[in-house]
Amino acid sequence: MVPIDLCDHLELKTAEAGQIALFGDGYEVPWDESNLVYRAARAFISHAAPPKGISIKVRKNIPVAAGMGGGSSDAAATLLALNGLWEQPLSPKELDDLAKGLGADVPFFLRCTPSLALGIGEILEPLENWPESWYIVVKPALQISTAWAFGHLKLELTSREDKYIKNFSVNNRAALFQILENDLEKVTSANYPIIETIKRRLLEAGAEGALMTGSGPSVFGVFPSSNSAISAKKNIISQNLGEVFLATHWQRPRDSGIYLG
Repeated sequence: MVPIDLCDHLELKTAEAGQIALFGDGYEVPWDESNLVYRAARAFISHAAPPKGISIKVRKNIPVAAGMGGGSSDAAATLLALNGLWEQPLSPKELDDLAKGLGADVPFFLRCTPSLALGIGEILEPLENWPESWYIVVKPALQISTAWAFGHLKLELTSREDKYIKNFSVNNRAALFQILENDLEKVTSANYPIIETIKRRLLEAGAEGALMTGSGPSVFGVFPSSNSAISAKKNIISQNLGEVFLATHWQRPRDSGIYLG
């Protein structure tokens, strides 16, 4: 799992004690108690009992139901921001436990570093020296339910491949991006052929590798330089395959990149 710099924006302000207010703009999502940001705030407040409530505004820049972890990243950012706002009342272990209760991908976004994910995604081992790369992400005009994708997956027992992955990530960039594999892709692409079309077009545009991300339908291509990625983006946009995003590896800034008010 690798974080990229396509990000939502969260702005937090204190409110009356016990209150949680959530609203936003950009991509449309429910701004109610079902939202992962709201659930993260509620979990934090119930455990840390801060002196005030919170009002959160979200600008959604990450497509919804796109297999890109937008909701999970927002939940993790909420936990980190609230903990910072009230001077770290919860330990990293306590934050991690709250994150696991919100979703399998949320603990990854607390750390936000390239990681090998085991278990259901909550067991994370950092991958050192991840190669600098640029990514073109294409999100076709459809949404995929994660529950639907996993419900149609027939997963057979496989051997452990974690050492294999780590060796490639450190020593052999070209080979690393040629072994990209996603079991869910077989399920999704069988019902939505656009997935394979996008992969093929990304490879034709010069990608070192291409793969569906998560349960889809977004597909990413990996490029070795910003120039090659920018050129490929223009090419892909002209083909009207869906929304197209250019991103690179994201590293957490020292101030966490979250505004606290």
